[in-house]
Amino acid sequence: MSVAPPLPRTGEELREAIRWHVRHSLGKAWEDATNGDLFQALGLAVRDRAWERLLATEKRYRQAGAKRVYYLSMEFLIGRSLVDSLHNLGLHDAAVQALAELGHGLDQVREEEVDAGLGNGGLGRLAACFLDSLATLHLPGYGYGLFYQYGLFRQEIDNGYQKERPDRWLHAAMPWTVERPEEAVLVPVYGRIVDTVDRKSQYNPMWMDWKILVGVPHEMPVVGYGGETVNALRLYSARASDEFNMEFFNSGDYVQAVQESIGSETISKVLYPSDRVQKGKELRLLQEYFFVACALRDILRRFLREGHPIAAFPDRIAIQLNDTHPALAVAELMRLFVDEHDVAWERAWEMTVATLGYTNHTLLPEALEKWPLPLVETVLPRHLQIIYEINRRFLDEVAHRAPGDQEVLARVSMIEEGEPKQVRMAQLAAAGSHSINGVAALHSRLITENLFPDLYRLHPERFNNKTNGVTPRRWLLKSNPSLAALLTETAGPGWVTDYGLLREPLDRLAEDAAFRDRFRAVKRENKVRLARIVADLTRVRVDPDSLFDIQIKRIHLYKRQLLNALHVVHLYFRIVEDGELPKAPRTFVFAGKAAPGYWIAKQVIKLIHAVGERVNRDTRVKGMLKCVFLPDYRVSLAERIIPAADLSEQISTAGMEASGTGNMKLSMNGALTIGTLDGANIEIMEEAGEENIFIFGHTAEELDRLKQPGAYSARRVYEDDPRVRRVLDAFRTPLFAPFEPGIFSWLFENVVENHDPYFHLADFDAYATAQERVADQWTDAAGWTRKAVLNVARMGKFSSDRTIREYAREIWHLAPVPPEAAPR
Repeated sequence: MSVAPPLPRTGEELREAIRWHVRHSLGKAWEDATNGDLFQALGLAVRDRAWERLLATEKRYRQAGAKRVYYLSMEFLIGRSLVDSLHNLGLHDAAVQALAELGHGLDQVREEEVDAGLGNGGLGRLAACFLDSLATLHLPGYGYGLFYQYGLFRQEIDNGYQKERPDRWLHAAMPWTVERPEEAVLVPVYGRIVDTVDRKSQYNPMWMDWKILVGVPHEMPVVGYGGETVNALRLYSARASDEFNMEFFNSGDYVQAVQESIGSETISKVLYPSDRVQKGKELRLLQEYFFVACALRDILRRFLREGHPIAAFPDRIAIQLNDTHPALAVAELMRLFVDEHDVAWERAWEMTVATLGYTNHTLLPEALEKWPLPLVETVLPRHLQIIYEINRRFLDEVAHRAPGDQEVLARVSMIEEGEPKQVRMAQLAAAGSHSINGVAALHSRLITENLFPDLYRLHPERFNNKTNGVTPRRWLLKSNPSLAALLTETAGPGWVTDYGLLREPLDRLAEDAAFRDRFRAVKRENKVRLARIVADLTRVRVDPDSLFDIQIKRIHLYKRQLLNALHVVHLYFRIVEDGELPKAPRTFVFAGKAAPGYWIAKQVIKLIHAVGERVNRDTRVKGMLKCVFLPDYRVSLAERIIPAADLSEQISTAGMEASGTGNMKLSMNGALTIGTLDGANIEIMEEAGEENIFIFGHTAEELDRLKQPGAYSARRVYEDDPRVRRVLDAFRTPLFAPFEPGIFSWLFENVVENHDPYFHLADFDAYATAQERVADQWTDAAGWTRKAVLNVARMGKFSSDRTIREYAREIWHLAPVPPEAAPR
């Protein structure tokens, strides 16, 4: 067949499309095709269908005159796209049929796809869920980010230590994206400002002697469920303005000419370059500005291409900033309005604020970005001028409301005094946005009380909550097909786009013994699959009938993987020293990456491995306790772990986790939660019912009181609680590191001598008690399964569809444009 086959809709058409792409797109004879080739060919066939729908969607939006939202995020952790796209396009069964007729299986072909290295953790996974919901709800929404050549890193474990290896995810061809060099964007950086006046004698600063970066867009279709609406994710890679600087080249400095070209392209090479040294800080700042500059120029170009006047920008466009990384959008949008489109400052500011919304994702001071002022002045001299002027006018407004209060002015200022001065990105984003939202009810309240209390008093109408959500298409339909089939049989297929439809039938069937047996059989099937993965990755055999106790998330002291590990040691000593066997066997599964520069988090990974090595080899444990760490946590691995979880560990220090989304995914798949009253755990408890979750520990308010001088002593807990003392003292002996004495000396120093800022010891007793309740409940299989079913039933609030509807209605003022909405 030399003519391209029709766009695939059936198994037969998809089979012929695969054959056609193997021969004409990959240039291979059929008999030479590998599974990798089949993945590429199937991906291209699916992309053909997705692009046809994307072009039709775009035409529909234009005809409807739709307002659009653009979601700016440094991360889009999309994982693998093949099966998700097949489900959403309605081609999954056709793909199974087509590959079977060609003598292959989808399960084998899908494994050829690598996870896209476009994100790190919850921030990027949330962004990916939001794009899925935007398309499924027929909302005109687009993502903007960077097309990283390397992901964060590939995690390897060597003798229990994390080793970071390059995540060369693009080494294999990726069938999903289309490069659009004809729509490249020019981005100026560096240079100097020359003060001039225009013909009207108005101040007219000229940005001179800048260097130019070129942003080349790569577009990826985002398929909504049902395949009728396909939006786009546009990702930019950095290129040098020329192959190399001809001035250097002609003068004979060939090496410098090539180095300039390579240096420019470094900007989009890796996600989150280290900022521990000055060059790393400069690269991070360049990366964040390059990202927002590309996005805003492209958005503005599309807007003007449709013939709208610049004054209509906020009426036609909404832009959401996903955390502080895109905060420079405030200054860049002002620069575009004022410098390039001659909009008066006051009107430009009104338009900027009306356009932008800001989602805050953290209260941790170290995560709220600040840039040294001299660095900003070097890299972005015009933007620093704009930030100064924004800040001057904003402080005038604050001073008018709070005359003479210098402390308030210092707190809200975008410029932090010190040596050197710092530009505060969170204050810039908040001042420049008409909406500031947190991502869980507690988090949103703490934003108004602790992070931006002065701005809240000034503009309370700007603040709101949008509790996070996850897409059930990815995290249930795709990841847990056996449970999805059971739910569809029970409640019909409508739950895939309206999760709330599950509540009534599952609430009822939770009391049905036959249904509980089927539900439990699905869970065991998933646990058997995970047990095989555990054996492959760690060489440790685990019992699928044991309680699978799961903690999967970024490694950080506030997330308290350390508390979990200390409890494992406590259980170990109860067996080997106290002769008390657990009520049921338990398998503890950890997974997550530590930031390369976060030394103590990497030591926690080593500690977990040391505990596992001791526990798993000790015959006295009699198989009642296992502890494993799965390396290189990523989306595709999460899709295997989550459906197999019995217990979900959400044990962060209260008041420090913004929301969490892993807690939602795990509950949606039938895991019970053990957690603190932190983030979205509170709302999960409210939805699932207090009797169907294991809550423990101090509240955020109680911990605030413990932070007062003399209110809490970690040493006193250590001295008074023999369980804590036995566990911590063990790490001061060679027991867990016989060949590396002293490697865990940091533990006692941080948890006892440094007053335990994350309150591990303050919550240890409550955590151990809650775990006893877990063990008691696990022995009642019918009761446990009933609670698990009710967790699945009552997670409707945590679908990202609900979250996106709230953003669209309350922040973006965006209406859906379903297929029937376009004029004929």
